[in-house]
Amino acid sequence: LDDPIVTVHQSIGEAKEQFYYERTVFLRCVANSNPPVRYSWRRGQEVLLQGSDKGVEIYEPFFTQGETKILKLKNLRPQDYANYSCIASVRNVCSIPDKMVSFRLSNKTASPSIKLLVDDPIVVNPGEAITLVCVTTGGEPTPSLTWVRSAGVLPEKTVLNGGTLTIPAITSEDAGTYSCIANNNVGNPAKKSTNIIVRALKKGRFWITPDPYHKDDNIQIGREVKISCQLEAIPSKKLTFSWFKNGRPLRSSERMVITQTDPDVSPGTTNLDIIDLKFTDFGTYTCVASLKGGGISDISIDVNISSSTVPPNLTVPQEKSPLVTREGDTIELQCQVTGKPKPIILWSRADKEVAMPDGAMQTESYDGILRIVNVSREMTGTYRCQTSQYNGFNVKPREALVQLIVQWYGCQQGKGGDSDPLFCSGGQEGQQHPGLKWCGQQRGQQEQGSHPSPVLGIAATLPAAPTPPDPPATPKAQDTAGDEGEVPSPLRVLLWSCGSAAVALGAAKATRVASHGKAYAPEFYYDTYNPLWQNRPRVYSYSLQWTQMNPDAVDRILAYRLGIRQAGQQRWWEQEITVNGNIQKGELITYNLTELIKPEAYEVRLTPITRFGEGDSTIRVIKYSAPVNPHLREFHCGFEDGNICLFTQDDTDNFDWTKQSTATRDTKYTPNTGPNADRTGSKEGFYMYIETSRPRLEGEKARLVSPVFSVAPKNPYGATNTAYCFSFYYHMYGQHIGSLNVYLRLKGQTAIENPLWSSSGNKGQHWNQARVNINPPTSFQLIFEGIRGPGIEGDIAIDDVSIVEGECMKSDQPANNLRSGAVGTLAHIRLIPVTILMSVLSHQR
Repeated sequence: LDDPIVTVHQSIGEAKEQFYYERTVFLRCVANSNPPVRYSWRRGQEVLLQGSDKGVEIYEPFFTQGETKILKLKNLRPQDYANYSCIASVRNVCSIPDKMVSFRLSNKTASPSIKLLVDDPIVVNPGEAITLVCVTTGGEPTPSLTWVRSAGVLPEKTVLNGGTLTIPAITSEDAGTYSCIANNNVGNPAKKSTNIIVRALKKGRFWITPDPYHKDDNIQIGREVKISCQLEAIPSKKLTFSWFKNGRPLRSSERMVITQTDPDVSPGTTNLDIIDLKFTDFGTYTCVASLKGGGISDISIDVNISSSTVPPNLTVPQEKSPLVTREGDTIELQCQVTGKPKPIILWSRADKEVAMPDGAMQTESYDGILRIVNVSREMTGTYRCQTSQYNGFNVKPREALVQLIVQWYGCQQGKGGDSDPLFCSGGQEGQQHPGLKWCGQQRGQQEQGSHPSPVLGIAATLPAAPTPPDPPATPKAQDTAGDEGEVPSPLRVLLWSCGSAAVALGAAKATRVASHGKAYAPEFYYDTYNPLWQNRPRVYSYSLQWTQMNPDAVDRILAYRLGIRQAGQQRWWEQEITVNGNIQKGELITYNLTELIKPEAYEVRLTPITRFGEGDSTIRVIKYSAPVNPHLREFHCGFEDGNICLFTQDDTDNFDWTKQSTATRDTKYTPNTGPNADRTGSKEGFYMYIETSRPRLEGEKARLVSPVFSVAPKNPYGATNTAYCFSFYYHMYGQHIGSLNVYLRLKGQTAIENPLWSSSGNKGQHWNQARVNINPPTSFQLIFEGIRGPGIEGDIAIDDVSIVEGECMKSDQPANNLRSGAVGTLAHIRLIPVTILMSVLSHQR
């Protein structure tokens, strides 16, 4: 029986400061016990019973029955101000005596209130002593004060003296939120918090980006090169940078452009762009990071730019893969990196969903070596090493694979000895358990240009079985009962290899050749002209094309499981696509999706299937982009297809619009401008934009011309032309944004372009929608004209161009379409299908 605790509460909504006359008060008694406790209440020496006093009610709340007893004082009377006792009893079980707790209720009884005599937040340097003072400002009886930390326990060196907390020499690990809590068992405890910020500079890194416009991997004279420097700073807003070349300060200029922050990467980044690299630009560049306010040492990072500065190359020593070890050993996986400077190497499992041995999904290595202590059989598999951008070149990562085979002690020897196709390595003479072997298991994989790796499967069979059975879908030792519940006894574990050659481990030889394992993922082909035109108003078709990654690495692919679902929906519709014959490397496979609803987007998932099970899946999104319709009623273009919906570049302008997606564009290159996703928020989706970095000059124009649209014949009974709602999304973010103009060009009037819409200046980091009513009397074209502003932070983008028959909704029409600064948005008007019919989705799985 624990000591009972009495807490005091008032009705919700009543005064919390003091327990005034004519208020209802609840005294709650709680004690943990085994067996269940019985409670009784006393006022002074008077025993309180249910019904003995009209102003008193004693009950147990149903949700804590047997653990709590509540004494309710209804409309406090003068005699209710008294000393109350709760007696908890287990009826002398095991000679456990009753326990009692008392509480004095008076007209001064009040819940606690406190005050912190410190600032919030508190910013300090490492090594400083800090004192937090908490005082009570109210509460009867006197509250007790305690300190807690939001993340974990208080530091061991903390000194507590009542409401005062002192940390003598604070470190970065001591940072966090500290709370003072006051409790007197009346009402709710009072809590006040402050945040301690320990100033710090740490984890300095750099990376070199060769000229991104030419997608070079090497630094070249006459091209552009960017040096980026990044640090973690606390607090981040106090971080400042300065640049030096060969020890001399650098200032931002026309050829040496310094930017202090980069919104597309972590805070605390500075960039130095060297335009038109010259031989005299070779040297050592230093970025120095400082925290305002002093007390923290500056961090400097040196980056050498010279003719010997070259991108990295990654290789695996021939004897280091595959690497065979035994369970419990310590092993080192090695990838050799060359180049100057040498980057950090990132290690991960080839199966992206499997964690590294330390539990992380990725491990950094500065020497290219991954050391694993106490290897276990679960660590068997393929490991990927790749170059990171940090402390090296910001180019496409180089990567290599290292295969690890872990053998374990405990595989039972087969009856036939060496004549059986065992894959156990054989015990040594004099072992305690001579019938046990070292056994291994690995996944089938084939690297480009190499023989198929041996794949080890495990199966259980009866002693009389002369050969191993067909392997299961997932290679795994079977040690459970059979289908009828009968346990095969004794079990014999057999292992066999597959590949282009038989492989022997120890004395046992592999004789069975059967390629099996998990198939690689297919790779979608994006350059197909899509979608296929259908002369039906509500549906479209899509020509889906893909190649198979490493088709010869595993057993023949028999089929693909095709899954498709409308974007935003949960349910997948699935069917199988049969494959006839062997798939060749690089072979383009085509399958037409039909009955897709305009203008919806769909997610498509492809999964290769062998006779041993499913392989890795690949998912892509397909979007509707209408081709030219002979008679315009509806046109949608998201710039996803290869021919950008038959838009063309104007030959009379200064430069071209660029098709791009955030996934392929180096958004870190030009800070503070351009979209961070397409209009739908997808990093993979495409859009058109103008790149305003050098060599572009202020006032230069890029013009994008639409295909020719035919309009409906004029109504012979009326003079009104057919009206169309023309809409598009535009993105104008950056301090140097110029102008975006849209013109209407009518057939037979190529020299005359009618201004349709225009906007200038920074509109923020988001997509806006423009809608304009047009009434073309004849066939027409639309022209998007982007004009470069005064600097490099002036990228303008457009996406999701739409022309639909009928006027735009008037409520969303801007007052003046021409020269409008901001245009209101309007949801798409779509044809909502009653049902979705897909001939390719003939049955569900």
